[in-house]
Amino acid sequence: MATSANPGKPVIFIMANLPLFKQMQYQFAAHIRNPEDNKKPEGIEARRMKIYSELFFNNVEDFISNTYPVLKSIMPETQWLEMIRDYFSRHLSTTPLFPEMPREFLKYLETERDNPTDPVFIKELAHYEWIELALMTSELDQDINWENIDTEGDLLNGQPVISPLAWPLTYQYPVQKISPDFLPCSPSEQLTYLLIYRDNDDEIHFIELNPVSALLIQLIDEDNHLTTKKMLENIAAQLNHPDPEVVIQGGYQIVQDLKNRNILLGVNKQAI
Repeated sequence: MATSANPGKPVIFIMANLPLFKQMQYQFAAHIRNPEDNKKPEGIEARRMKIYSELFFNNVEDFISNTYPVLKSIMPETQWLEMIRDYFSRHLSTTPLFPEMPREFLKYLETERDNPTDPVFIKELAHYEWIELALMTSELDQDINWENIDTEGDLLNGQPVISPLAWPLTYQYPVQKISPDFLPCSPSEQLTYLLIYRDNDDEIHFIELNPVSALLIQLIDEDNHLTTKKMLENIAAQLNHPDPEVVIQGGYQIVQDLKNRNILLGVNKQAI
């Protein structure tokens, strides 16, 4: 039996209903998560418990630091450690898998963390840093059906197929520029459009996009069964461009570059 006072708070177990060894386990875990607020179990030497507490916390902090190096670099050390301690003591993970910890930390920032002293861009920066790990460990490339893709097809008059390892991103802050020397205080007037992709050598790359190329990639990613030329004609109409052919030729150069980077795999055979 368990109750929880608030979402995001640790589950409070009715200790009296548990066998003594389980009570000891929960006391042990609670103390490791937050030694200041939870007494150590009786009968365990304080020195030994301190070793356990520091070992667990340092492992968690080290793992998160490796995934979010920029976020750590822009925060005072005391604030960073307080945040990691708060995550470690309060967040209820939905998976026991250690490699999923960075995603759990992102969930904590997005749904539980509410500290006015945090940078205003903390959620977006954390997502930007986490997405690299997410793409590196993704196995979506195994879902590619090469039988339906013409790798040498007509990119302009065919329906382009984007790699499942190419993900368009949109942020309110220029997250790729944030550093200890650049800390924006408010969202930018223009959205930041990025594309992250994994190449054939499993290297991760980011591309900064302009609004037109971002819109084109969005249309391709939506799998709307349109040819590249039709997408570009629609974009030219949205822009009220006086010469749609200029947009078409410029867009064609974009898709050629995307194909050279293996972001576009080719064109859909079934749509030919």
